[in-house]
Amino acid sequence: MQDVRSILVVLETEHSESLALKRAKLIAGVTGAHLHLLVCDRKHEHSALLSVLKASLTEEGYSVTTEQAWNDSLHDTVIAVQQAEGCGLVIKQHYPDSPLKKALLTPTDWKLLRYCPAPVLLVKTATPWAGKVILAAIDVGNSDMEHRSLHHSIIDHGFDIAYLAKAQLHVISAHPSPMLSAADPTFQLKESIEARYREQCQAFQAEFDVDDTHLHIEEGPADVLIPHMASKLQAAVTIIGTVARTGLTGALIGYTAEVVLDKVESDVLVLKPETLMDQLQELAAKD
Repeated sequence: MQDVRSILVVLETEHSESLALKRAKLIAGVTGAHLHLLVCDRKHEHSALLSVLKASLTEEGYSVTTEQAWNDSLHDTVIAVQQAEGCGLVIKQHYPDSPLKKALLTPTDWKLLRYCPAPVLLVKTATPWAGKVILAAIDVGNSDMEHRSLHHSIIDHGFDIAYLAKAQLHVISAHPSPMLSAADPTFQLKESIEARYREQCQAFQAEFDVDDTHLHIEEGPADVLIPHMASKLQAAVTIIGTVARTGLTGALIGYTAEVVLDKVESDVLVLKPETLMDQLQELAAKD
């Protein structure tokens, strides 16, 4: 988060207060990142609004540029601008779709999470980050290089956000239920499973100074436990990752990330490993 030099802020003109811009100002105020404000609209002109916002933000000391654009869809537009401007973070306010619409069409924000070659922060509430909890969700049951790299990125971002917001960092990892038929005796008892997971966490605990009281190893499905813990801790931001691969139809983000986005009552930051980012950039370059 600290090394993000440019932030793409997606503005929703029909809403008077931009929570996305509020979060972007918080981050840029600490990191000095440039803000690129984007309105995605092909029907109406918004140059007056963008001029007012640019003047106001410049007067406050921010580095700002503005743009109105439209490609085939909102997520295509956002990704095209993110690539053109080289933005290291995309911030957008999340508006939930109705269950009926979601059943018929893939939500726009899901598409943005699936295809965007940069971290995406979806803002869901106006709750201040200051003094709150930042919840980083990882899956230490997967210890391959790609997962380890992603875990490090998730906790690193969590640490950065906690630092800039003077908040507390908590980490959660869900573990499977015991299976008596498991070939590895470790996975036959809850206590031994939890011990194995805690052992896997020791390296990043030492690096980021996460003590045992801020580490939560819980039994159950991640898509249930993460929203539950976020609610219990009243988290202001929940950070999750995906290592889903690209296919013939593009990238598929993990089911957990999409479910968590809909269930948690906090802002959500979604990260991907570098290998997936590279694949998504290749896809974006072909469009």
